[in-house]
Amino acid sequence: MTGEFITLARVLKSQGRRGEVAAEVHSDVPDRFRAGMHLWSLAEDGSRRELQIEGLWPHKGQVILKFAGIDSISQADELAGCELQVPQEERAQLEPGWNYLSDLIGCTIFDEDRELGKIDEVRFHAGEAPVLVVKAESKEYEIPYAEAYVREVDVSHRQIRMSLPEGLLEINAPLTAEEKLAQRKATRKGKK
Repeated sequence: MTGEFITLARVLKSQGRRGEVAAEVHSDVPDRFRAGMHLWSLAEDGSRRELQIEGLWPHKGQVILKFAGIDSISQADELAGCELQVPQEERAQLEPGWNYLSDLIGCTIFDEDRELGKIDEVRFHAGEAPVLVVKAESKEYEIPYAEAYVREVDVSHRQIRMSLPEGLLEINAPLTAEEKLAQRKATRKGKK
């Protein structure tokens, strides 16, 4: 193992009286969880623990998991808030042309031939496309990772080439000092 892990789900709470937990799934891979599968829980304090799935079933948009050796509500409560992970080398294989969003972090973004910066994180908003948070010097851009904008993804060379619509970067650009001052003045006028 390389020591790198990816998160498949997060434990929300204990569920039931025999040590089951309700988990929010972070994987789009169908049937990703199965009885006998080994997972590692990552607690908020950074500690990691190996678990084995004894049983599972869907419930109200979540998955209920029963782990071997977790047999009481109090033991299940200890897992609340934990991320459920697998080593990176055990993640599901994707079809050619598909990438894990976590692999995009650290990639340099280009709008055509213009370098914009590096992806710092990926956010999920109400829209269909995840949003790439791109940082460049003192600027930060939020760019939708929409298929219509993506021209080439080369994770091995840590580069993503996009063709962004005119004005998208200006909409998401940080305010200048003058714009912040004008915004404060407008807010003060509105309060009077």
